Amino acid sequence: MPVYSIRGVDVDFPYDAYDCQITYMDRVLQSLQQGNNALLESPTGTGKTLCLLCSTLAWRRTFGEFLRGGGGGGGGGSQPSASQQSGPSGTQSSRYPVIIYASRTHSQLRQVIKELKATSYRPKMAVLGSREQMCIHDEVSKLRGKAQNNGCHYLCKKRLCCHNNIVTEYMRNNSELGSEPFDIEDLVNIGRTKGPCPYYISRELSKSVDILFAPYNYLIDPGNRRSLTGIPWDNAVLIFDEAHNLESICADAASFDLLPHNLTSCIAEAQECIQLCSFKRSIENSADKQFDPENYAILKALLMALEKKVSELVIESKELGYTKPGSYIHEFLSELNITSETSKKLIETIDSASLLLEEGNSGETKAGVKAKATVSRLETIRDMLDIIFRGGRQDHAKYYRFHVNESRQASGDSLQLFGKATRTLSWWCFNPGLAMEEFLKLGVRSIILTSGTLSPLDSLAMELNLEFPVRLENPHVISPDQIWVGVVPVGPSGHSLNSSYRTRETIKYKQELGLVIVNFARIVPDGLLVFFPSYSMMDKCIDFWKNRNHEHSVDENTIWQRMCKHKQPVIEPRQSSNFPDAIEDYAAKLRDSSTSGAIFFAVCRGKVSEGLDFADRAGRAVIVTGMPFSTPTDPKVRLKRDYLDKQATPSNKNPKGLTGEEWYVQQAARAVNQAVGRVIRHRHDYGAIIYCDERFVWPNYQSQMSYWLKPYIKCYSKYGEVVQTLTKFFRDKVSLDSSKPKEMDCDDSIVPLADKYSPQDILSYSAATAANEHRGTTVPLNVTTRRSNYMKFAQITPANRATLSSIKQGCSSSSQLASSRDQLSQDSQVDMTMHGHLTEHSLKSLRLKKRAKIAGISNDAVGLHDVSSKLQHNVDLPRYQGERSTPLSKRSTIDEACETNEVIGERSRGQPTTGPAFLKQAREKLGTAEYGEFVELMKALKSKSMHMKDSLEAIAKLFSSPGRLPLLEGFRVFVSKNHLPLYEQLVRKYTVANTN
Repeated sequence: MPVYSIRGVDVDFPYDAYDCQITYMDRVLQSLQQGNNALLESPTGTGKTLCLLCSTLAWRRTFGEFLRGGGGGGGGGSQPSASQQSGPSGTQSSRYPVIIYASRTHSQLRQVIKELKATSYRPKMAVLGSREQMCIHDEVSKLRGKAQNNGCHYLCKKRLCCHNNIVTEYMRNNSELGSEPFDIEDLVNIGRTKGPCPYYISRELSKSVDILFAPYNYLIDPGNRRSLTGIPWDNAVLIFDEAHNLESICADAASFDLLPHNLTSCIAEAQECIQLCSFKRSIENSADKQFDPENYAILKALLMALEKKVSELVIESKELGYTKPGSYIHEFLSELNITSETSKKLIETIDSASLLLEEGNSGETKAGVKAKATVSRLETIRDMLDIIFRGGRQDHAKYYRFHVNESRQASGDSLQLFGKATRTLSWWCFNPGLAMEEFLKLGVRSIILTSGTLSPLDSLAMELNLEFPVRLENPHVISPDQIWVGVVPVGPSGHSLNSSYRTRETIKYKQELGLVIVNFARIVPDGLLVFFPSYSMMDKCIDFWKNRNHEHSVDENTIWQRMCKHKQPVIEPRQSSNFPDAIEDYAAKLRDSSTSGAIFFAVCRGKVSEGLDFADRAGRAVIVTGMPFSTPTDPKVRLKRDYLDKQATPSNKNPKGLTGEEWYVQQAARAVNQAVGRVIRHRHDYGAIIYCDERFVWPNYQSQMSYWLKPYIKCYSKYGEVVQTLTKFFRDKVSLDSSKPKEMDCDDSIVPLADKYSPQDILSYSAATAANEHRGTTVPLNVTTRRSNYMKFAQITPANRATLSSIKQGCSSSSQLASSRDQLSQDSQVDMTMHGHLTEHSLKSLRLKKRAKIAGISNDAVGLHDVSSKLQHNVDLPRYQGERSTPLSKRSTIDEACETNEVIGERSRGQPTTGPAFLKQAREKLGTAEYGEFVELMKALKSKSMHMKDSLEAIAKLFSSPGRLPLLEGFRVFVSKNHLPLYEQLVRKYTVANTN
């Protein structure tokens, strides 16, 4: 396994690393070594998860060996510093920094753990999950939400859960658990076969680990975080993966909405507690103060007074609601005698009420104990009081707004009359940094946020109110010929494409957009994704297309029918329960060879746009029909914009802060960036990103796009030019695809996943493409052990390409390749030493050390010394062994060119001396596009269609990076005597350049 020395840390990496991967790991290590926070953006397909794991665990290992069974550490590692040795308990788990790796969903964490299995690192680990996922009790497992939690608490407290009762013994007898990577399903299997509770096993494991995997809400929600006992937060490292939505998650965790039916339920529960308590006292003849009915009577009276006070507020405008500064909440509640002091007593009463309700709603049966499906709504009041009084503080209220609005009660609420007007009391937090502030108080060492779509980084840092000294915006690993990005401001009829509220309802706009999609459905092969700003807009456009044609069209078919001629449609459902069926439908239609693929109509911020991989033929292009702005009249959006505008005023301490308008645009831009990230999922993927809205021409919109996309964006003024260039792009790519040997049959192209997996897993390709990204090989998905009714789109057999006429295979130019390599700015140069000084040897030295380590040779044996130079970003890309097959006709041409060219010269020692041998080495060291370029250059040499000087200069440049110097040297034996002096000059030029 390759070993890279980065900032003095030896990082084991499963594959030859890209430039951008080394840069990424360098930034991670910089953050960890300096104890700073980091914002790291790297596009999907660049292996950021693997880089995070390898670099973080390599750094952790510098403190000492990973923990083993029973929490004891292994020997042989370097000793921890004095500061680590002085932990309160003296255990190894407290001395060494704990890594806490969080992502949004359990399915994403499952993919991270799969990546961990691909590494050489074996830290002691744990993964946290919910009871809903992990409970194996016959009765409790049938419950959901707080009802399940209450049922579990009751049984465990009474020692009536047979699974929980044997956890301690099982952990004592299986101390090695956690030493190998496992996920939630593995714990559940242990529980079902051996008996112990998976949920409490995970909790016990989390108390002594090197790395802990958890969903966001376990860390951000104060209640969940408090339940994680035993975790040494001091000096811990927090990693938030897929962090593009973190600010909204943090703000929501610090906010509350007291819905009217919840308040009514709380009053009913308080009354039930009074009755239960009175009954309990009469039966037991006890005067236990913990269950005093008088306390619950006071609680009920306060809740009824709160309900009455909310209903009496004068709301002059239903659209605007009733709004006050955040501090008004204290004045509002103090009139009910709810203050910081009295809230403590209220919280105690609510806690005892929850226990009482658990006992009162659980009863013994012959089969044991059966927990009834009851939920304590009173806990919502407890959460509300926690947020408002926040440990006795009130200064945080300035970041909030107090809001009451009228709403119409849903018909499904049995506690309210249908159609009855009700009111919701809200206290909204507009400073997401409050949640991050809690981690600083806990003493964490570093907070690392990463995603493919964090940009713009400045505004994200402002929103989270944290310092992020370490930042990175990485380029992609693909070359320019693998992507087409265009802004299409007008349609085929010359009418503007603009989805703003002023034009989106017009007939002309819907007609023009429909014609654009018809044309792109004809041009784009296989899978096409179309994203709308909202479900409403999508439904209106599709309804229009189904019933209308363009006013000037001679075709009798509707716009919808014309789309369906080229691609079979699938529409994203609003309800999550219907989403798996939509995915299966899309997969089936992609397999249908009678059409040129399928088209998936979806919504920005919807289920398709987040967390799904449409790799390869599942997503050859994505169309964005407009900016998904939030409804400007929505009270929360309006108040957030107002809050930011006031924060950014010159009179404020932070006049350079984000304005409301800037935030509004950025939120929409991030949603677009997420949507377009569904395509180009790995190193060998290709596709098109099409922005069908004239507003994307505007600089302030383009500035919000992902960093890696910006070099490729082209704004077209004429629709005909769009069609011409896009058609050529796909013709070239389809021609290249069809020249490669088929690696999988149609029957193997789609493999199902596990039944219980969430929709985020359905199209997840990351496990298979992690290797694909580095090896360039196709990973058959039938090796997976997880199966379900959800479908993967790996290597779908090509659909009918009748609409795409073949042309001669095209190859990227060397200038294109060079431009893609030079995307990284000066700020992204990698520093390879521990103290931040640039090393003298570049990647060549790095790989010499890698090879020496693998072979067991010392550094001195290969001449490695502490000398300095910069790692440039135009060094060679990793050598891929797959997808190198050359068509027979092309191979014979190359062989003939090498073997029959005027090749008389002194052969270099140790270099390949025959055409086939040289070609084999070239195929191993060049990327697919570069090898194609080499092919064309050899053809030019043979046919003499290109000047010899130009040909040799191009070939020498192709072989000029450090890892390809043997090719540069070896090719001289195929150069004629007349041109050998010229080639020798080129060899010296690039050799000297690589040694300086």
